[in-house]
Amino acid sequence: MITRLKICCISSIEEANIAISFGASALGLVANMPSGPGIISDELISKIVKSVPPPISTFLLTSENSAEKIIEHHKRTYTNTIQIVDELKTGTYNLIKQALPAIKIVQVIHVINESSIDEAIRISENVDALLLDSGNPNLAIKELGGTGRIHNWQLSRKIVEQSRVPVFLAGGLTSENVRQAIDTVQPFGIDLCSGVRTNNKLDPKKLDQFFNSVFV
Repeated sequence: MITRLKICCISSIEEANIAISFGASALGLVANMPSGPGIISDELISKIVKSVPPPISTFLLTSENSAEKIIEHHKRTYTNTIQIVDELKTGTYNLIKQALPAIKIVQVIHVINESSIDEAIRISENVDALLLDSGNPNLAIKELGGTGRIHNWQLSRKIVEQSRVPVFLAGGLTSENVRQAIDTVQPFGIDLCSGVRTNNKLDPKKLDQFFNSVFV
């Protein structure tokens, strides 16, 4: 199976073009967050989305946790995918699907302990994909991604084995460890941000090393 690569924290049309040129099948566009890298305005997200050719997926990373506000947020950006980085606390996934029937929904699961497996399997019934990351939404200032940390891949493997939908793996992935991550977890796709950046800028050399490590 070909592993899909999603490059996150895209900050400009230029970065989008660079990621696509190396073979990225999806781009992550980070909207307002309580913490983490790559945050850009909704206006810039919309501008980048308009420049991206099909069939590249564009992911809106939203920290909104109500269905109504997520729908409103999407209508300011018009990505073809919504990545919900926090727990959905108000409304339902079905409400989002009814309002935005053509848009894919990806729920982030922050893999912390065994309970994360149950959470992931339950949510997989209602979304189009899961994305496993290393944040911690329980902190005073929530960590909702972009931590650069690795989580327990054995827990992630259990989620992949039981999930009803495709699973992306994120969290501290680099050209040095991505092959081991893929072999261990067997994800549908890989998601990365800091692992291919230097001074917060997309680094073509690191991208080349990363893609070569994935497709050995």
